[in-house]
Amino acid sequence: MEGVASPVWIRCLFTRSRIPDSVFQPRPGDHEKYGGDPEEPHKIHVVTRIKSVVGRPYWEKKIIRDLGLDKAHKPRLHKNIPSVNSRLKVVKHLIRIQPLKLPHGLPTEEEVSSTFLTTRGELVIKKRLKPVEQKEIKS
Repeated sequence: MEGVASPVWIRCLFTRSRIPDSVFQPRPGDHEKYGGDPEEPHKIHVVTRIKSVVGRPYWEKKIIRDLGLDKAHKPRLHKNIPSVNSRLKVVKHLIRIQPLKLPHGLPTEEEVSSTFLTTRGELVIKKRLKPVEQKEIKS
């Protein structure tokens, strides 16, 4: 039985406590690399899962499920706040994070139903055409 490792010992190898804290700390060049502005950050993240969670540790699967990223390539919106950002850092190798862009500005209440989110992180408002009143033709 020497060649077989006990399940308790194997579990100790893959716990979160054994990952160095430096993995979760921001690096000095991150803002330049990803095109962010540290002085004026964006308010909302567009988060998309791009890799599978099969074979990943249980805590990463739980974070992905809690963030609503069960389906791959389906974007979700999350606030840019420290509590969400700390969870995103843990699974940053499985996801893509983009700022929410508003090329047409904020939608009004009437326009909210006709908006959609593109894969580039833009919230686009589909303009609905209003019917034109037809004039009588006098002959």
